[in-house]
Amino acid sequence: MNLIISNIQFKKLLYGQMKYYIEKDGKKSAYLQLYEQLRADVVKGAYQFHDKIPSKRLLAQETGVSTITVEHALALLCDEGYLESRERSGYFVIFRSDDEFDVSSESRSRAQRADYSCDPLDFPFSVFAKTVRRVLSEVGEGVFARSPNFGLQELREALRKYLVRNCGVDVNVEQIIIGSGAEFFYRMIVELLGRDRRYAIESPSYNKIEQAYASLDVVYTALPLGNDGIESASLRSCGADVLHVSPYRSFPSGVMASASKRHEYLRWASSKDRFIIEDNFESEFSLASKSQETLFSITDFENVVYLNTFSKTISPALRIGYMVLPNRLVLSYEQKLGFYSCPVPTLIQHVLTELITCGDFERHVNRVRRRKRSESSNRVGK
Repeated sequence: MNLIISNIQFKKLLYGQMKYYIEKDGKKSAYLQLYEQLRADVVKGAYQFHDKIPSKRLLAQETGVSTITVEHALALLCDEGYLESRERSGYFVIFRSDDEFDVSSESRSRAQRADYSCDPLDFPFSVFAKTVRRVLSEVGEGVFARSPNFGLQELREALRKYLVRNCGVDVNVEQIIIGSGAEFFYRMIVELLGRDRRYAIESPSYNKIEQAYASLDVVYTALPLGNDGIESASLRSCGADVLHVSPYRSFPSGVMASASKRHEYLRWASSKDRFIIEDNFESEFSLASKSQETLFSITDFENVVYLNTFSKTISPALRIGYMVLPNRLVLSYEQKLGFYSCPVPTLIQHVLTELITCGDFERHVNRVRRRKRSESSNRVGK
């Protein structure tokens, strides 16, 4: 019997036969398929905290892709706080599924601080002006038409496709509501979920969040932020029904929720009819090569309300944002709040539809992200 085995065979014996599979003709690229399969294994505990992930070479051989493709998938997992790379040692799990954890990766902390210190470039005025002229020419007097209460169908459809491409959020048009910025939606959500609920917010947080809840006379609790999100003990003992968080990067602290913390939020919300308000302001400008994963996209329950605006990506002067409801709340919203008129001018909605549809919006976002990554690399290298 031949007892000599290759290094690859030895590692397969060590890790067990993996079952990662890449669909060559799949809708998603190979690195995203591998990223999602590895992430699922980390979250469900197939790899525990501090475990070493199989090598790039072994993963490449198993899936039939190049090591560059594997590196791209592993880099995304590092960006989102599931893994960390250790020089000459490989990739190790830093995600923890228990309640108490402390992610202490210095490289990740540097990246977060660098991300927070970057100021995004302005949206090109010439592009905006050209788009306005094109809309006025093509839509004509239609820009004077009254908007449907939930926003223009064309804009909601453009956003639906954009969310699938960039955020992994796959919803129906009926779940998307157009409104005049975040503060408008804070009020709508309280009216939808109820004033009798107890709300919890991050401390510190964007001052208008607290002002909105105070003006609506609802009971709310401010939960202190640690290095990677709300402190676990405070979250467990807060007695809240609704948690309002900014997982990507909380303002003004710049704290970014780790992958472990994001899943902790979801576990907290998995019982007792609790909800999470995911305020994803400025998340498009993440330094990662892939947009930051959203709570909405990874929850197993329909209990996350997603919010975002175009205040940072285009201009705060537009006063336009959108809310994505879980399916279970769509009918309730229609019955309770469907009578409210959309406060965003029809012209602005048409312009934004065109910017998204023709690709100008995403080209701008990608330019800013490339610029920020370059600036961050230059600072870290000094």
